[in-house]
Order: sequence, then C-alpha cells, then structure tokens
Amino acid sequence: MGGINTGNSATGGDNSSTSTTTAGRKRQSVDGVEYPRRRATIACEVCRSRKSRCDGSRPKCRLCIELNAECIYREPGIKLDAGDKLILEHLNRIETLLHNALPSPSHMAMQGAASPAVSATTGLSDDALMRSTLNLTNAGTGGNQPGMGTWTNFSSMPKSHSTPALNLLQWPKICQLVSRPYSPQHLLQLELNRTPLQLDASLTLDLSNTAAYVQAFFERVNVWYACVNPYNWTSYYRTALSQGFRSGAESCIVLLVLALGNASTRGSLSRISPDEDPPGMSYFSAAWALLPSLMTRTTMMSAQCMILTAAYLFYIVRPLEAWTLLSSTSMKLQLLLSTNPPAMLPTASRELSERVYWNALLFESDLLAELELPHSGINQFAESVGLPCGFEEEDEEPVVGGRDDLWYFLAEIALRRLLNRVSHLIYCKGTSTSISSLAPVVAELDYQLTQWYESLPIPVQFPHSRVLLSNPVQTVLRLRYFACRTIIFRPYILAVLENDKLGHETTVRENCRKCLEACIRQLEHITEHHAGHMPYLWQGALSMVSQSLLVMGATMSLSLSSVLPPPEQMDVMFQDVIEEVERYAHLAPSLRLSAEIIREAEERRQVYLRNNGMRV
Repeated sequence: MGGINTGNSATGGDNSSTSTTTAGRKRQSVDGVEYPRRRATIACEVCRSRKSRCDGSRPKCRLCIELNAECIYREPGIKLDAGDKLILEHLNRIETLLHNALPSPSHMAMQGAASPAVSATTGLSDDALMRSTLNLTNAGTGGNQPGMGTWTNFSSMPKSHSTPALNLLQWPKICQLVSRPYSPQHLLQLELNRTPLQLDASLTLDLSNTAAYVQAFFERVNVWYACVNPYNWTSYYRTALSQGFRSGAESCIVLLVLALGNASTRGSLSRISPDEDPPGMSYFSAAWALLPSLMTRTTMMSAQCMILTAAYLFYIVRPLEAWTLLSSTSMKLQLLLSTNPPAMLPTASRELSERVYWNALLFESDLLAELELPHSGINQFAESVGLPCGFEEEDEEPVVGGRDDLWYFLAEIALRRLLNRVSHLIYCKGTSTSISSLAPVVAELDYQLTQWYESLPIPVQFPHSRVLLSNPVQTVLRLRYFACRTIIFRPYILAVLENDKLGHETTVRENCRKCLEACIRQLEHITEHHAGHMPYLWQGALSMVSQSLLVMGATMSLSLSSVLPPPEQMDVMFQDVIEEVERYAHLAPSLRLSAEIIREAEERRQVYLRNNGMRV
C-alpha cells in the first residue's frame, strides 16, 4: 500500500460536533423523525407477533406448547424501536400471505380457486395465519400442504427461467426490432471477455476528508446495505488507524466505507467522465490489497468485507466480478451458519450475520434475474436466518451522521422474495402461462404487491402520483414497485402479441393496461433512476431496456397501442431512454450492447409503423 496522508481529519469519528448531544440519545429516521429509545423485549417471537402476554417459560412458553410451535426468545440486549417493530410485523404478515394464500398454478387451474385479490380478504384468522406460518417454517422448504399443491423454497430465483430483459427479443413483433437474435448469454459472454479490473495499491491515500466521507456513507450508502454498525464505528476506525490501514478486517472495512462514502458524494457514475477514475477508487484499491488474506478467513467480519467490496463492484458496474466474490462469500456464510446457527450467537454477532446473509442473498438474486449463473445454495438458510432487528447501542455516541436505518433494507428483502416468487410461478420454464391458469396467479401476486406497499412505514411509503420525489429511498422503492408490477402482468402482453384478438377481451385488456402503465411509470422520468445508481445502476439499466422493448412491442399491436399515450409522447420517451442508456455504455460491455439494441429497436420500430400504416 502507498503512503498515507492523514491531513487534519483523520479520526473519521470527530466527536466535536456531537459533544452537545443530550443524554438518552435518540436515533433518527430517514426524514429526521426521532425514534423512541429502544427497550429490551422479554416475550418469545410467537407471543410478540400475536401481541399476547408471554409467560416466559423456558424452553417453551405455554402458548407455543399449545400451538406446537418453535419457541424462540431474543436474548436480553436485542432491542427494537417502534419503526422496526412496525415493518417487522408487516413483513411477517406479507410472508405469511405469500406462503399460505397462494396455491400452485396447477392447483388453481384445477380447482378454480378464488383469489384474495378478488375477495379482498385472505379468509384466514390471525390464529390460522400464525399456525400455518409456524408449520411452514418448521417444515423448511415446504412440501405438500392440504389444498396448496407442491411448494419449493422461493427465497432465490429459479434455476431456469425466462425473466431476463433480452428474452423479450424472442417475443412476436419485438423480435422484428433487432437484426440478429440475442439472448442473456450474449450479455454474460461480453462480461466474461471483459478486460480485468486493474487496481493500483501503491496510490497514496489521502485521509484529509475522512470525516466527510464517513458521514456521507452513513447518511447515503448504509441505508441500502445496513451492514455497518454506526455504534462501534469509532472503535473500528481506531483499530484500523493503529494498523496503518495495512492489515486486518477493520482496516478493510474502513477503507471500503471511505470508498463508498466518497462515491456517494459525486452523484451518478454515468455523469462522471470516462477518463476519470471512479470516485473512491484509491480507497478501494487499498482495500482490495487486503482481501486475499481475509478471503482465507472464515469469519463474519471477513464476509462483511466481501459484501462491501461487492457493493463497490456493483457501483462501478462490474457485475461478474461481484458475482465471483459473492460466490466465495456464500460458501463462507454457509459454513458459518451451519456450524454456528444465528440463534446460538451472541446478540451483536447474530445481528451482523443476519445483515450480511440477506445482503448476499439479495445480491445473488439480482444477478440471477438477468444472467444464467450457477446458484450458490445460500437460499437454503433463508428460513433459519432471522430478519435484522437493530444494532445494539453501545456506550459511545454513533459516528456523525450515523443511524441504524432498517426500513429500506427490510422492505427490499420482502420485495425481492416476492419477485423471486413471481419468477417461480410465472417465468419458471415449463410453467403453464395460459390465460385460464394465469389469471388467479397474477391476481394473487398483484394483491401481495399491494399488501407490501400498504405495509411500508409512512416515512418510506412513496406516493402513487407522478410527482418527482426528493427522497431517494422513496424514489427507489417506487421504481422497484413498478418493476415488480410490470413483471407480474407481462405475460398478458405476450398473449396479445401472439394473438391480437385477445386484446379485445375485457380482463386481458385491463391487465395489459396495468402492465404498460407500470412500464411507463418507470420510463417517463428517466433520471429518477439516478437515485438508485449506487446499488442498482446495472440492474436499473437492464430494467429500462426491458420496459422499453415491452412498450415498443405494444405500439406495434393495434389492440395494445390503443391503451397507450399518444404516439408523439411515446417517441419522446423512447428517445430519452436511448440517450440515457447510451450514457452508461462506456461503463460495461453488457450496457454497451444494451444501448445498441435499444437504439436499433427504435429505428426499426419507426420503419415497421410506417410500413404497416400505423404512422404517417
């Protein structure tokens, strides 16, 4: 590692600005709303979720004995605030509905089961929901439940599915928008043949802006990953400083925090000159030099280092390098979780392990949604690893700007699992997608998405209006919501492209309208995607291409074009998308191909419309 210039702000935890903090400090929400101080819980998980009085008996309380349920107590010291409790309760309910209210497509087709989306109720009492949830949790990956068909673990993407954006190029009409066939394998091959990442660990580290970058990380970055504890940050920094940032997990974590914090101060990477190094690269290079020794250690802190490294690799649009690192992380986590189950760990260790685990699973699911990559098997622990509850406050004040904000992270876990479920039930190869079998599945999944939205805490619940949002968390959640809604209703577009007459059927037409509306909501203000460019630039770009191809195909259908905005408005929207994606082209070969595809598609669409009398 090169020299170190510490400047005047090298403490990274300058407490001078917090010296006036009052006793009994309170945590801040995403909008600056104060959280109540945490209180220890004494009830078991089941009694807490039921809001029942727990008798505290060990190893099982009376209610768990009656329900024949696993009785789990949080150890003293794990504390929940009101905001965390709210979203955890809603997440548990959504997961329950996902597991219990939705029969398999084949079963619904045979039985003609009514969807809760139609009846506006699940028809299950809280007691029944709780018992069913506990039974499914105890059963692991599920099995044959009465009236439910055969279930599998939906925590990860299916191994063979048709979800990726480039699969749309095989659809009727859309296939005419490109001059040669493409598939997701083209994107993968381009990334495989990419020039390796060149890093220079000899760069001099300038630590004069450490405090600013650390604060930026906790204010703008940790919200996406929630895997760095603001309450023990100062001790991490002191350890790293004593090691000269040349060895140890603490040094690696501090350098990665500085890299990501620096990156967050520069806006979208797509707006930075290609001739300029990505912001934070000097810190990342120094951290990268420490990784070899950490990769051989099977500890949760080394896994945490690798998660933060993957986060930066996603930021600089290196998806395959991120996947390679995550595969190693997954093996490490599986060994750690199998030998030291989270329930047996001390409070602080369990909280960190849960956050690192869910980050790894979310990262992998996003990659598997677009690329045909080997599955790591990490999803097998999804039923045994709990949801994070909040880092325990320690004696020291948190770092300036530090807060433990879980709302986005928990909401993303629930939405990602719903997206995975959509892929299993609709896009898994071999699954029937006939209109008759599709209707109840789509209605139920859309109902679950609505439940997810309505369960979001007010500070992060985005408005459905078309107003531009200033809150990046709300902006990203709104984009993710409409992306999920698009993929739920997308099969109806395929059905009409295959048989235009179906577009005149009321139900089909309405579902196509919902899909296209969700697509347009993601494309009409294209720069909204910048809010999520730290974690989702690559995924967001492919999502833009996917939605654009879908709407382009709809403009070529007489029945579908009638539910779209005026053609002139569509032309402007497509041009905005093309210009935006072309700004990403230099960041990755897969994005360069995406930009070429979307430009060619628009040119050929215009020709098709003129040749078929659909455009003057």
